[in-house]
Amino acid sequence: MTATQDPSHQDPGQQNSGHQPQKKYGAHDIPSYLDPNNLGPYEIYLEQVERVTPYLGKLAYWVETLKRPKRILVVDVPIHLDDGTVAHFEGYRVQHNTSRGPAKGGVRFHQDVTLSEVMALSAWMTIKNAAVNLPYGGGKGGIRIDPRKYSTGELERLTRRYTTEIGLIIGPEKDIPAPDVNTNPQTMAWMMDTYSMNVGRTATGVVTGKPVSLGGSLGRADATGRGVFVAGAEALKKLGMPLQGARVAVQGFGNVGEAASRIFHEHGARIVAIQDVSGTIHSAAGIDPAAALEHLRRTGSILGLPGTEELKRDEFWDVDCDVLIPAALEKQITLENAGRIRAKLIVEGANGPTIPAADDLLAERGVTVVPDVLANAGGVTVSYFEWVQDFSSFFWTEDEINKRLDRIMSEAFVSLWDVKERHGVTLRTAVYIVACTRVLEARALRGLYP
Repeated sequence: MTATQDPSHQDPGQQNSGHQPQKKYGAHDIPSYLDPNNLGPYEIYLEQVERVTPYLGKLAYWVETLKRPKRILVVDVPIHLDDGTVAHFEGYRVQHNTSRGPAKGGVRFHQDVTLSEVMALSAWMTIKNAAVNLPYGGGKGGIRIDPRKYSTGELERLTRRYTTEIGLIIGPEKDIPAPDVNTNPQTMAWMMDTYSMNVGRTATGVVTGKPVSLGGSLGRADATGRGVFVAGAEALKKLGMPLQGARVAVQGFGNVGEAASRIFHEHGARIVAIQDVSGTIHSAAGIDPAAALEHLRRTGSILGLPGTEELKRDEFWDVDCDVLIPAALEKQITLENAGRIRAKLIVEGANGPTIPAADDLLAERGVTVVPDVLANAGGVTVSYFEWVQDFSSFFWTEDEINKRLDRIMSEAFVSLWDVKERHGVTLRTAVYIVACTRVLEARALRGLYP
């Protein structure tokens, strides 16, 4: 029987020939809730799926599974403000795929959160979890709010109301939130307590990234940044570049960027530039991340750190360095700045920092990119450790956690690099080949219900 005769190879679009065709982006049907003329961050993810499809073989039959989130919940989050008025905020929780296990992914509070962004982040979580072979699917949440403008009490009420609204679809065996941009262990403590009160029992496993005293895991605070370091160190080995003395530029000095720069510094690398929301500092002689953090806490800005010079924001991309770590937000590396980057290695600490066209330009220039779905998987890996510890009520030492994290990240990197070499593709495409294959194998084996 030929592929065209085999129903398992029938073009899914042919099975619905009686329906009116939808608007398409490439080979993708665009859901009605997205603007086909402005897909937002989800467009990046769709392009990445399109690029990997030729490598999926028979599993390409199921590829539409990857293009559509399984479930989207949009909620209104009303709260009483401190001045007695009521304010309403948009909240989202997206479960992209649960073929391999419960959804897993963070919750961010940011004024620019959109449905497209949360969809993309949830999809990247699916890829990330599959890439390092964790038994999770992808999920993500967000609220459109600038948390800098609200009090701690207002943010607590916001968190508790949001948790109640999405409580229909989260749970230790359904969907496990975690911290993300502008959320932290305290946010997770509020979420855990709210969910527990609503179900009538203490359910520590409903979120990860909690304080250690509430069932959180040792090592979680540095986990994402540590994973960035492990992936970067492995990449340097493959490229024949020394870690000792490597010049590193870091964009973003939050949880991920600060931890990554500190651990690189501890292992003999030289941090030559740091950029955050307050500005950009540079020193060819090297910046001590601990001193930068202390200066930031004391003054509210990294600018003015002794021994550094201030650069204009756009000049960050011209810094002479060996390793660049974008650890801020999406779409930071574009066609406008990709040609100016002088690093030979980019390790993506942020989610979606490089647009596909810039990815192509970097590849043409011989720049190796360790993609976000591998480089920043340390956070979800230790979140997995936390989830397992909560279920068993048996907790590991920080040394045990770090050793397990290092092993998982190193083994994943080496195996994915081998796929890259075998297919002659970028490391990003190699990660997508492995991750999409794992997800779609699970989808094919489970079949469709009913």
